[in-house]
Amino acid sequence: MSTEHVKKTRRGLVVSNSMDKTVVILVERKVPHKLYRKYVRQKVKYMAHDASNQCQVGDRVLIEECRPLSRRKRWLVRSVLERAA
Repeated sequence: MSTEHVKKTRRGLVVSNSMDKTVVILVERKVPHKLYRKYVRQKVKYMAHDASNQCQVGDRVLIEECRPLSRRKRWLVRSVLERAA
C-alpha cells in the first residue's frame, strides 16, 4: 500500500479577486438531510492562491489543497475550467 497522500480537489466559482495573488472560491455541494433525506445545498468559501492573477470573477476553477500559505489560505488554483461569460 502506498503512503503517498492524495490531495483533495474542489470545483467552484470565483466570487472575489480583489486581493493580490488570492481569490475567493465558492464551492457548493448537495448533501442529504439526516432525517428527511431531502438534498440540501451547502456552500463553503475557500481562499486560494492564484500566483499569476489569472482568475476573474465568475470563472469556474479547480482548486487543490496545499500547505498553509497564510492564515486562511490552504488551497491552490490548479486550472481555470470555464471563463466568465
